[in-house]
Amino acid sequence: MQTAPRFGFVAGEASGDLLAGLLLQGLRERWPGLTSQGIGGPKMIAQGFETWWPHSKLSIFGYVDALLNIRELLAIRKQLGTRLIASRPDVFIGVDAPDFNFGLEKRLREAGIKTVHFVCPSIWAWRPERVVKIKAAADHVLCLFPFEPEILHKVGIGATYVGHPLADAIPMEVPRTAARQALKLSEDDTVIALLPGSRKSEINYIAPALIGAAKLLARPGRRFVIPVVPGLRGLVEPMLGDIGAADVQLVDGQSHAALAACDLTLVASGTATLEAALFKRPMVVAYRMNALNWWRMKGRGLLPWVSLPNILAREFLVPELIQQACTPENLAREAEGLLADSARRAALQERFVQLHELLRQDTARRASDAIATLIDA
Repeated sequence: MQTAPRFGFVAGEASGDLLAGLLLQGLRERWPGLTSQGIGGPKMIAQGFETWWPHSKLSIFGYVDALLNIRELLAIRKQLGTRLIASRPDVFIGVDAPDFNFGLEKRLREAGIKTVHFVCPSIWAWRPERVVKIKAAADHVLCLFPFEPEILHKVGIGATYVGHPLADAIPMEVPRTAARQALKLSEDDTVIALLPGSRKSEINYIAPALIGAAKLLARPGRRFVIPVVPGLRGLVEPMLGDIGAADVQLVDGQSHAALAACDLTLVASGTATLEAALFKRPMVVAYRMNALNWWRMKGRGLLPWVSLPNILAREFLVPELIQQACTPENLAREAEGLLADSARRAALQERFVQLHELLRQDTARRASDAIATLIDA
């Protein structure tokens, strides 16, 4: 095996950048001299990644957004594929973003480049037909959840359960006091974190409902913290004009600090719900999207849950308010219920500890072992 392998990467948006950055950190421990290029963000750049395009180019969601940006996305994918085929990395790793990555991975694989897909698409939740695309695209799939490899093995796809890197990165004991000090929050306040998502479309559709709920939840001694992806602050600030008496603090990034500091979070469905569970925080899950996207997705779901804590628990562990149900009034009502019920919060804490233990698998080592085997094959 080469002492310094070369990797191609594509990671879209903040959640993919976070996962890829943690993976790169583990790969660098095995191969300190590795090089990596492609599409990524600041977490990957901190690990020495060379960005050919910023990860923000892939920060879109749903059919409508994809159609509006399809020409640019296809052009980027074509140029990226040509450049990777010319440079011939030892392995290409596509991190999530399946609609972009599968076509790219298939082309690279046909050109003789080994391909890994990191994060099994939710074929167990919706769009099971994607398994055909996975089989054509990926030599190996790195799975975050323990039940996924068996599903893929049944159809002849190589897969390894590696756990979730966030479970390794987030401490089992939450540093609440340090987080509050970092955010200048009092130990005596009830802190509610509002996490509206990392995409522009999520901010536009979800943030108004969360901010409206904050207005209804406002009381003396309650503080609200809104961590916003750098670059999207300008979308959120105008929404705070009618916040009323709510004491709101807007911070750039620092979502982990906000989750560690808070007593409760109102959070957009996605990776952030898993982060909230790993921080052992009671939550109300919210989601809204373009009506056409919702209409197209609604009939394709295979599970009754949308948030990762509920999917992993196989029950409605935390409340989900989706589409028409995602109103300030409903969010505020569910939040007040959680704040008032200490026994329910304690039960959630216990379940979240169990979830954390299940997903803490030293992901970087397991993933690098699987990738090393692929390189040696």
